[in-house]
Amino acid sequence: MTASYTPLYDPETDGRSYVPPLPQAIERARTVLDEKAAANIHDRDEMIRAAVGLEHVLRDLLAALDAKGGGQ
Repeated sequence: MTASYTPLYDPETDGRSYVPPLPQAIERARTVLDEKAAANIHDRDEMIRAAVGLEHVLRDLLAALDAKGGGQ
């Protein structure tokens, strides 16, 4: 069955070429989390932007942890 949508993340096309250092990834995750906490839950566009922003920093954070040897 063919998907009738574009997924948020496709490892074939969205792979990381840069992995931030762990302290930088943690700081960026905290910053984005604080920013997105103020998003209006009743605004569809704000929720989409929040989801995409959080997904991005979470992937960076996990990549940084993996690079440090703390991932699975």
